[in-house]
Amino acid sequence: MVARVLVPMDDSEMAERALEYAIDAHPDAEISVLHVVGEPSATMGEAVGLALEDDVERAAETLAEDVLDRAREIASDAGVDVATEVRWGSPAKVIVGMADDFDVVVVGSHGGGLAERLFVGNIAKTVFQRSPVPVTVVR
Repeated sequence: MVARVLVPMDDSEMAERALEYAIDAHPDAEISVLHVVGEPSATMGEAVGLALEDDVERAAETLAEDVLDRAREIASDAGVDVATEVRWGSPAKVIVGMADDFDVVVVGSHGGGLAERLFVGNIAKTVFQRSPVPVTVVR
């Protein structure tokens, strides 16, 4: 029986589908939504500003607000509650590092636009290959 589900989310339609799937497939499970703000780099857009922040954790939470608000809205529409968490770092590493605390990871098959898929499109693949628990990839 699946008791705890981890659903990593970005602002993509695929991530929303993953959350919807997790809610439908595991109606009695505790679902935790994770948003990972990428480590600052030239290719990580808004995350570049984290390097200049005094309070990195608060800045990461601010960047994650829209994604987590959407996750709570999807859950509310389905009549369930979800826990939410923000971390920052390499998304695949953070997800895999947290996976041990869950029974399954449900992840969208890829992120948003073409540019995101070129730079971070391998997150689902990396999680699938390295996770210590089963991974469901939703497309």
